[in-house]
Amino acid sequence: MPRKRKYCQRAGPPQLVAVTAAGTPVMARAGSGCRIQLGRRTRSPDYFPFSFLPVDCQLHVFSFLSEVEKCTAALVCEAWSKLIRTPRLWRVADFMRLGAFQSGMDLVLVSAREFERWKEWVHQYAYHLTSRSASLLVLRASFDLGDQKTKWADFLSRFLDSVHCGELQELELNWTLTHLEPPDFYPPGTCSMTQVSLIKMDQISNFQTLLEKFIQRSPKLTRMKLPFDWSAYSVAMLTQFQQLHTLELKYFWSFKGVCPEIMQDLTKALPNLKTLILHVLVPVKDLGISYSLESRSLEYLDVSQSRGLVFCHLDLPSLRVLRIKKTVRGIILNRRTRLALQSRWSCLYSLLRSGTPNLRVFNNQVLLPHWREQTYKELNALLLQSCYCVQHSDTWLL
Repeated sequence: MPRKRKYCQRAGPPQLVAVTAAGTPVMARAGSGCRIQLGRRTRSPDYFPFSFLPVDCQLHVFSFLSEVEKCTAALVCEAWSKLIRTPRLWRVADFMRLGAFQSGMDLVLVSAREFERWKEWVHQYAYHLTSRSASLLVLRASFDLGDQKTKWADFLSRFLDSVHCGELQELELNWTLTHLEPPDFYPPGTCSMTQVSLIKMDQISNFQTLLEKFIQRSPKLTRMKLPFDWSAYSVAMLTQFQQLHTLELKYFWSFKGVCPEIMQDLTKALPNLKTLILHVLVPVKDLGISYSLESRSLEYLDVSQSRGLVFCHLDLPSLRVLRIKKTVRGIILNRRTRLALQSRWSCLYSLLRSGTPNLRVFNNQVLLPHWREQTYKELNALLLQSCYCVQHSDTWLL
């Protein structure tokens, strides 16, 4: 004879969360129809006992909301307001999430008045995060650290001191320009070349100071994307981030006076580096210099946006994907001068054969298994687009 099911009436109406058709949770109370049935609860399909979940589960659900949605949810009740203020719900600080850009360009389309409104929003947004003691995983910002009027360097330093950065993993920082700043914010002729040079030096100095703070506050960084000055001091500080696995260094000012082994020193000092993207502009006077690169862990290398970057030595046993492009600089040389210059450069094919035994993809093309033993038509076409040696470059226009 089947066993009869027993039902019991709950002593009080528990708090439930009703989910509307739009997916928005609202508070409600269950009526007398809510019954407990020996270990499982029968309920209307329109309600879910959110408040009965463990706190960690509730926080996990809230973590899928956007920042605006979290603020809206905090207005539902006192319990939700308290939960929404939990620091680990505020993981992202994105100071670049507003604004419109021209496609493929960094030219902003805002007026000076809109730019002032954006600056007010920046300070309000920073206060919003600091008041909740945000525990950041991601930081994205674009501030001109050489701006002596607005003093973005001081603002960013104070912000980092006011939030928890110990778990910060991803940093995207453009310290050379301010997001949404109108192109005509500083009219032409207001800055001489000397003033521009001083501003650049202030930017580098403030960037290095900020980098020191990240070393102390955020040693667990795994992804970084930022302009880089390639000074020996900046390289030495960058090597302190031993957990880095993705690094994108963009062009800043010039690449002059850089030691040919400086890239090699950087990559060798980062044992977990998997992805490296370099935007380097080698000055004309240094075109005869070639550079070395070594890493036991690097798997993806992209230098296709660099100009004048030529390698003399590669030791990348784990490399699987390479993107590299030969860029015409528009420099007219006579044949004798060109040959004297090109004779200093090693053939890229020889470097790849000896230094990248596990290379599989070259400039978005999958290599044939025997590419190291013998070249073929498609590989030769790729080398003509990427190698500066005499064999693969016969143009008088570098």
